[in-house]
Amino acid sequence: MNFLRNRTDKKNRLLTDKMTNGVRLISAAELKNPVVEQFRTVRTNIDFASVAKGDIKTLLISSSAPSEGKSTINANLAVVYAQQGKKVLLVDADLRRPTVAATFGDNRNTVGLTNYLSDNKKEITDIIKDSGIQNLDIITSGPIPPNPAELLGSGIMTELIDKLKSVYDLVIFDVPPFLWVTDAQVLMSKVDGVAIVVSGGKSKKSDLKRTYEILKLSEVSILGFIYNDKNNKKTGGYGYGYGYNNN
Repeated sequence: MNFLRNRTDKKNRLLTDKMTNGVRLISAAELKNPVVEQFRTVRTNIDFASVAKGDIKTLLISSSAPSEGKSTINANLAVVYAQQGKKVLLVDADLRRPTVAATFGDNRNTVGLTNYLSDNKKEITDIIKDSGIQNLDIITSGPIPPNPAELLGSGIMTELIDKLKSVYDLVIFDVPPFLWVTDAQVLMSKVDGVAIVVSGGKSKKSDLKRTYEILKLSEVSILGFIYNDKNNKKTGGYGYGYGYNNN
């Protein structure tokens, strides 16, 4: 029991730390790091999937369970797409444990997605922020609401996505893990493509199977999986790969 409690406490500390300090934005800070090339490879493969499945302008990426690297992948993937010259928007739709604000230096996070969804007087321009990286804008979560799933599943959210698609080449949504809460499930039907983060040595086969079944039942466009190997010594402790969904 003590072991299980300690492991849970450690996971909670890691999640809280990411909310406070953000994730490692290696694609912006260490361009020559081998990991950055891995993110570029993921970008390329998603583009290939886009050719096969149609134009993908809205992308949702998440994992089955917490602490599997989905926020790190979302932020760094947004950066490498922006470095390619595309006009990119990263939206923090994880309204329970947000990280985008802290990652990009907005430590207050007082205005964001929740303000727009709950206040019909807000304009899109009120919540879009400059990330400090060329071609990349962000929408932070805003204050954590009592009803995240309801806000993300609302008609206002659908309208917002349509408006963002008309402005940006790519909109990436960071959402809670698929099996943790229903937030990702209500939002994924509104986007063009979904990718699943698989953490080496951490993701459980049973969780991945359940996640895949949920996505198939929802009839979303599953682009594939992104393999996050934190134990890859060749890439300094991180490694990313991409796999296709053939079904």
